[in-house]
Amino acid sequence: METSHFTLDGINKGERIAVAMSGGVDSSVAAALMVEAGYDVVGITLQLYDQGAMAQKKGACCAGQDIYDARQVADRFSFPHYVLDYETLFRQNVIDDFADSYLRGETPIPCIRCNQKVKFKDLLQTAQDLGAKALVTGHYVKRVITDKHAELHQAIDKTRDQSYFLFTTTQEQLNYLRFPLGGLSSKAETRLHAQRFNLKVADKPDSQDICFVPNGNYASIVSKLRPGALDAGEIVHIDGRILGSHDGIINYTIGQRKGLGVSDANPLYVIKLDADSKKVYVGPKEALAKESIYLKEINWLSDIRQFKDGYACTIKIRSSASPIKAVVTAISPTEAMVTFENSEYGIAAGQAGVFYNGDRLLGGGWIFNKNDV
Repeated sequence: METSHFTLDGINKGERIAVAMSGGVDSSVAAALMVEAGYDVVGITLQLYDQGAMAQKKGACCAGQDIYDARQVADRFSFPHYVLDYETLFRQNVIDDFADSYLRGETPIPCIRCNQKVKFKDLLQTAQDLGAKALVTGHYVKRVITDKHAELHQAIDKTRDQSYFLFTTTQEQLNYLRFPLGGLSSKAETRLHAQRFNLKVADKPDSQDICFVPNGNYASIVSKLRPGALDAGEIVHIDGRILGSHDGIINYTIGQRKGLGVSDANPLYVIKLDADSKKVYVGPKEALAKESIYLKEINWLSDIRQFKDGYACTIKIRSSASPIKAVVTAISPTEAMVTFENSEYGIAAGQAGVFYNGDRLLGGGWIFNKNDV
């Protein structure tokens, strides 16, 4: 199996690099490959929530069994491994933000906030404090060096690509980060490396749910954090008819069809969530159609000037969706309007819009309702 392509650009063998280790197979293989490539490896794991409460949760990261798994890899290859307690920061910047976003009628993506506010901020700083020349992660993305600077590109295996979740990565951070798994052909190849290294996590399942939400029941987490989150309200047709009641707008998402608890002559979808009035608005599918959206808190990984008069590119509006054709127009240093080539459906505030030129990530921002600002 060819392993020479796992050397890191700009870093000599023997120099120190840090590896972010969640205890999963991806970061474990990344660490093993770095040892094999001849680097002085230091492993760092962030404990992000209570170990006692989460120790038995399968498929989580950064707690309980997963910290133990990360340490076993470090022991297997005899490199230092540090576990840093970041529970308070994670609670403030990720979990609280997650709860508040749902209360505003949005559909948040806490994994992106975690990368933005914790992992690629404090973890990166810790790596630098330890004298590491780079921070290596197990993400499936590619870092491509051009004549000018480092660029962020989609992984070779598009089914594993995680660039959508890393759109908040700044240019300064990208200059320091390395992603050795982005060039692999598949997750199966990663597991083959794990077997080759005789790692106990070789067959460990991928995480499926949000790490701090047991069994995917996010409503129970939000209701515990924010009393009143399950306050009842009306379900209203967009034509004004009151069709029924609900037990909290956090139980609904834009575009939802099943489980509405009301019926009509035609299929109904959630069209709008009004957090102030606690109303859930429903209507026909065509009412979900949008020709354009707005993005805020944009992180540009390309020259903003090319977006001044509109830039034709592709954009992902969901992590699992394929990029679609659109024109992105910058309206300020932090905001942009996106005009779709064809109408799109079920777009929710709080999700991310990430735009590309081919497989290069150009930037991205958070979808918001312009009328709510």
